[in-house]
Amino acid sequence: MKIAVSAESTIDLPKELLEKYKINTIPFTVLLGEKAGLDGEITPPEIFDYVDRTGVLPRTSAVNEFQYEEYFKGLLKDYDAIVHISLSDGISSSCQNATNVSKKLKNVYIVNSKSLSTGIALLAIYARNLVDQGLEASEVAKKVTERVPHLQVSFVLNTVEYLYKGGRCSSLQRLGVNLLRIKPQILVGKDGKMSSGAKFRGKNKEVVEQYCLDILKKFDTPDKSLIFITHSAASPDMVETAREILQRRGFKQILETYAGATISSHCGPKCLGILYFNDGNK
Repeated sequence: MKIAVSAESTIDLPKELLEKYKINTIPFTVLLGEKAGLDGEITPPEIFDYVDRTGVLPRTSAVNEFQYEEYFKGLLKDYDAIVHISLSDGISSSCQNATNVSKKLKNVYIVNSKSLSTGIALLAIYARNLVDQGLEASEVAKKVTERVPHLQVSFVLNTVEYLYKGGRCSSLQRLGVNLLRIKPQILVGKDGKMSSGAKFRGKNKEVVEQYCLDILKKFDTPDKSLIFITHSAASPDMVETAREILQRRGFKQILETYAGATISSHCGPKCLGILYFNDGNK
C-alpha cells in the first residue's frame, strides 16, 4: 500500500526536509490588509514589516473543507491512503475541517497533533518511519496518535505585542511584562492549547539559555534521536546558545528551522523554541 504522509504548512519545515521525509503539505492563507497570499509565499519578514508599519496583525485563515477535499482527492490519485497530521484543534478549526472531509473519503486518517510548528514535524517524521517499515495506514495513524501526549512543545517570546494585538494578552499583562522586561515562556499542553510558563529576564542569549535549561529540567526524559530549534528570525547567537546546550545534553540530530508566516504572525520576531519527544525512557 502506498501511503501519503501529510500536514498543513504550519509544520514549519523547509522544502528540503519536506522532500527528504516525503511529507505533503497544504497551505494556510495569510492576509496582510487587502493582500492575500499563501503561507510560504508571504514570508515572516513581510509580516514583521507590515506590523511595524500599520500596528495591525495579519489575519490567518485555516484550510476549509472544500480545500481539503480537493487536496485529499488529488493525493488519492497517486496514493492508496493518507495519514494527515493536523494543527491542534485547540488552536485552529483546520483539524475539524480535515476530519469532516475524511469521513466522506476512503482511507484518509486524521491525526490531531495537539501541537503546532515542528511539533507536527516530529509526528510526521515518525509517521514516515512507520510507513517505511511497511505498516498499514490505520496502524500508522494509531501509533502516531499514541505518541502525541509525549510531545514537548514550547518557546520563549521576545515580545508580547503580537499576543496583545491578537487578544491573547491583556493590557495589564502587557504593561507588566514590558515594565519588568520579562520574556515569557509559552507551553503547548496535552490539551493542545497554549499557556504561560516560566518568566525570564536578561539579554536574548541569556534568556535562551535560561529557557532551554528550564525546559530540559521539566521534561527530562527526551528521545535524543531528534530535536528541533525553531525560531522566527532569532539572532545567530541565540540559536548557537541553544545548539550548544542541546549538544552537551547528547541530542544526536539537531535541526534548525524557521517558523513560517502563520506561526510567525502569532509569536512575533525573535521567538525561539526547542521541540522534542519526551519519551526517551520507552
